[in-house]
Amino acid sequence: MEVKVISAKGKATSKSVNLSDDVFGIEPNDHAIYLDVKQHLANRRQGTHKAKERSEINGSTRKIKKQKGTGGARAGSIKSGTRVGGGRIFGPRPRNYHFKLNVKLKRLARKSAFSYKVKSEDLMVIEDPKFDAIKTADFKAFLADLKLDNNKVLMILGEKNDNVYLSSRNLKKVKVVTADSVNTFDVLNAQKVVMAKSSIEAIEKILN
Repeated sequence: MEVKVISAKGKATSKSVNLSDDVFGIEPNDHAIYLDVKQHLANRRQGTHKAKERSEINGSTRKIKKQKGTGGARAGSIKSGTRVGGGRIFGPRPRNYHFKLNVKLKRLARKSAFSYKVKSEDLMVIEDPKFDAIKTADFKAFLADLKLDNNKVLMILGEKNDNVYLSSRNLKKVKVVTADSVNTFDVLNAQKVVMAKSSIEAIEKILN
């Protein structure tokens, strides 16, 4: 499919690019997207949660009251999880949430995410941005020209550009990545996906 290339000033140019139907025009696979996003969020978890169980609580080990004759349930330890101040029963322990997915499935998920963005017209192709200096104000003006200053934006570059990345780093609604590091979650989490012209060839090469 053919898409017009937008200039850095937000105006249509005479240039256009062909987006591969094998990457940007497939029938989206929702289950592949679900698994890939689930893995991405799971892999971000630290897994350092920990609660003290009864063996880790500080306290006396004496028997609280005699076994029989009180009219109540027997009680042997103040560390019991059924008592106030006792240990947690089956509390969380440190664990690793990471799990693996096949490369082909992850590629399918990214293709599906891009296809959704193309169908909803939330993907645009721009000329490769060039920033002479690291200035957040310049990046905000750049977004304003593209009429994206109120949107959550994912910008995909063909190759690393420190001036562009560092200029956008303080903006909460903007994320700048390179074509080789884009993931399904970021594509779907953005309201608008802005692709530098040089990133298209790189993404099609990776996903095909």
